[in-house]
Amino acid sequence: ATRQRPPCRLLAWLGPDQFQMCRRNLEVMHSIVRAARQTKSVCQKTFADMRWNCSSIQRAPSFGPDLLKGTRESAFVYALAAAAVTHSIAQACTSGELPLCSCGSVPSEVPGPDFRWGGCGDNLHYGLQLGSAFADSPLKSSKLGTQALKAMNLHNNAVGRQVLSDSLDTKCKCHGVSGSCSVKTCWKGLPNLGEIGSDLKSKYLAAIKVTHRLIGPRKQLIPKEMDARPVKEMDLVYLINSPDYCMPNLHLGSLGTQNRQCNKTSVGSDSCNLMCCGRGYNTYTEEVVERCHCKYHWCCYVVCKKCRRKVERYVCK
Repeated sequence: ATRQRPPCRLLAWLGPDQFQMCRRNLEVMHSIVRAARQTKSVCQKTFADMRWNCSSIQRAPSFGPDLLKGTRESAFVYALAAAAVTHSIAQACTSGELPLCSCGSVPSEVPGPDFRWGGCGDNLHYGLQLGSAFADSPLKSSKLGTQALKAMNLHNNAVGRQVLSDSLDTKCKCHGVSGSCSVKTCWKGLPNLGEIGSDLKSKYLAAIKVTHRLIGPRKQLIPKEMDARPVKEMDLVYLINSPDYCMPNLHLGSLGTQNRQCNKTSVGSDSCNLMCCGRGYNTYTEEVVERCHCKYHWCCYVVCKKCRRKVERYVCK
């Protein structure tokens, strides 16, 4: 049975260029929609322990104000989304979902003595080609937003794709008598998107505040502070400072951290002191039911009892 393909006009969030691409490449839309879902869940997992917990992406494609104004958070989201689209398409080629592409090409490097190239590698080349067209075209043609914001978003999109490209790694499968690894078949594959999210989070924490200024014949993104190091192509960049996300402020896109769970013993960003912005926290006890005292019975099942235990939870005031 053929899977239902989403008609382009039902995808309300497509820009005019993306709408045309959708009509030309209907098969790819599954990968695009999957990438949007993955971007949401990876962002929320990656920032679960921070004051900004990526809640502003919930209503995507209509972003909260903090993702429309060139903040550090929007730098992360654009980079992750650009990587996700490329990742999703590259893997859809490999799984045979897309008629216009298949496995990635055989790597040019010489295989080692203990392995040979084989299997079906992720088609990063095709993913980059189509993914960058899809992620960048609406920015280039849009009348919305300033030149500076477009330059920032295009730069961060490229960072996301570069982090993904650098993560392409050799993966292998063993062959041989009774599982011995006398022969290995290897191919180039991408890690899961969560790993890319972690790499981009480090870049988010080290992002550089920039301004869009005429340098020679054209405008470029250069550091706002005089003593900051020059912007490298692997740096995430942002234009304006973020709210501190402590208090609700819809105008700034801040939901505040009231009622967020915090970790009493942590000294990191999820600590009750930092998460609650010094307002203090309430403690409550919750009863959790878990499987326990599990016994294996010959053959072949496990029987467990149910145990109840009390857990202390801490919630920001």
